[in-house]
Amino acid sequence: MKVRFYATFRNLTGKKEIEVHGVRTVGELIDYISEKYSPRIKEELLQRGRKEISGMILVNGHNILHLNGLETELKEEDVVHVFPPAGGGDGRC
Repeated sequence: MKVRFYATFRNLTGKKEIEVHGVRTVGELIDYISEKYSPRIKEELLQRGRKEISGMILVNGHNILHLNGLETELKEEDVVHVFPPAGGGDGRC
């Protein structure tokens, strides 16, 4: 699948877009990109005990909050857009 990053996440990953294979859910994808690129991605995306999403993640143009949240299933042909929180997270830039 293609994963596209925006704003501060482009700085953290050093990439605008990556190809990812073998992850089954959005939660697994967040774990993968946090381990491969920067743990700050997970810190900024997930709040309140790691269960609430504070950024925005779109799968094929649909916000995961309107799908199945972190359990939203992913397929190889999906396009995922990952946006940081609008306020820039915790202010550490």
